[in-house]
Amino acid sequence: MYSWILWFHIISMVSWFAVLFYLPRLFVYHVENGTNQGFIDVVEVMEMKIYKYIGVPAFWATLLSGTALIILSTSHYGVNVFAMGGWMHAKLTLVALLTAYFFSLGHFRLKLKENTAYK
Repeated sequence: MYSWILWFHIISMVSWFAVLFYLPRLFVYHVENGTNQGFIDVVEVMEMKIYKYIGVPAFWATLLSGTALIILSTSHYGVNVFAMGGWMHAKLTLVALLTAYFFSLGHFRLKLKENTAYK
């Protein structure tokens, strides 16, 4: 079971990171083409779909499968992942920072949609 959850965690993490890297690029396109309303309409739909339909499910899948991996390795295998040299603490700190970054992307997406992000 652990291997399947690990596989799912890696796939969901790659999907989440794709959103973290691609959505800011769409924001740049959005701002660069601010006068072309037809292009803006298309980019806003792309931003919404990438964030809501790929990003949010991938975020939750990554978070829940990562939690499941910690619980399984602690309870089933008897490994205390928090006593292994600080690696898990560093990973969880990075996850917290990436979570804040992800939700800030959602905030900026709404600001761009309202046309108040760069005023």
